Amino acid sequence: MVGEFDLPLDIIDRKVTKMKMISPSNVAVDIGRTLKPHEYIGMVRREILDAYLRDRAAENGAKVINGLFLKMDLPGDRNAPYLLHYTEYNGTKGGVGEKKTLEVDAVIGADGANSRVAKSIGSGDYEYAIAFQERVRIPEDKMAYYENLAEMYVGDDVSPDFYGWVFPKCDHVAVGTGTVTHKGDIKKFQLATRNRARDKIMGGQIIRVEAHPIPEHPRPRRLSGRVALVGDAAGYVTKCSGEGIYFAAKSGRMCAEAVVEGSENGKRMVEESDLRKYLEKWDKTYWPTYKVLDLLQKVFYRSNPAREAFVEMCADEYVQKMTFDSYLYKTVVPGNPLEDLKLAVNTIGSLVRANALRREMEKLSS
Repeated sequence: MVGEFDLPLDIIDRKVTKMKMISPSNVAVDIGRTLKPHEYIGMVRREILDAYLRDRAAENGAKVINGLFLKMDLPGDRNAPYLLHYTEYNGTKGGVGEKKTLEVDAVIGADGANSRVAKSIGSGDYEYAIAFQERVRIPEDKMAYYENLAEMYVGDDVSPDFYGWVFPKCDHVAVGTGTVTHKGDIKKFQLATRNRARDKIMGGQIIRVEAHPIPEHPRPRRLSGRVALVGDAAGYVTKCSGEGIYFAAKSGRMCAEAVVEGSENGKRMVEESDLRKYLEKWDKTYWPTYKVLDLLQKVFYRSNPAREAFVEMCADEYVQKMTFDSYLYKTVVPGNPLEDLKLAVNTIGSLVRANALRREMEKLSS
């Protein structure tokens, strides 16, 4: 993403080159042995990234409005404008803001999981996870441990259908978890995540608490007339990882390119058929990635034995290469047929062993 979107290195807090995947029984597997010297996963703070992108857009001619979008009036005919209603906060009226309207030819809804643009065009609902995260400033010696390391914890104690994490930021770590099915228990899962990582974050001070929804699948409708959805508003977040920033940026760029091409650089009114080209291109490029990760989540996040098998499988270098390549380059990477066959056999073996262990543990506890 850094190279593709020409992001400056000084907004990147940490370059993660190592990851630990930690099973329900606290078996840890080191991931990252297959990374090339120039490859890494960049960790950023959203407030820094978002501010940089806003400023860059303004420098390139965009008009940035500090406001809250309220609703949208649909046009009366195919050439009439959309009327946007919003509250602008420009400092002249304190914190109250001023109600305003804006006429536009096309709308790209990039207003997050609770998108009001999506609601305006009847895009339908989707299932979502709730993510809860605490930013924790930890002692310097403990921060050194996380210099280029991220940790992912799996187990029904930290989440019944997601994972817990410790990700390094500039001078602190982000500790969090998420769930789709048990949203009311999110604080219990967060406490369990902190407990799993307690020896490494002990003495830390919570400096910020964050929570937000994560879409679980694309919305039923992502396009209507001259209104298109991108990013979280469209539901572009991958299963298993919860990755969404790259897909937000990529879909925004692809949609904007469709507007520029369809309008012939502003010479004619863009049409729904022009914006549909963006959706067709998006689905062709990324739909396989979403389906594969959805399958992985259903197989490996369904029980603790399955999670143990998943962590065991992650020790395999071929799995690591395929996983990191897919994560770094955001596509399902074609594999080696022989290695894929070996992987399938090993996966079945891991699942069988994990379930056998579960049955033995149940006998001991009964």
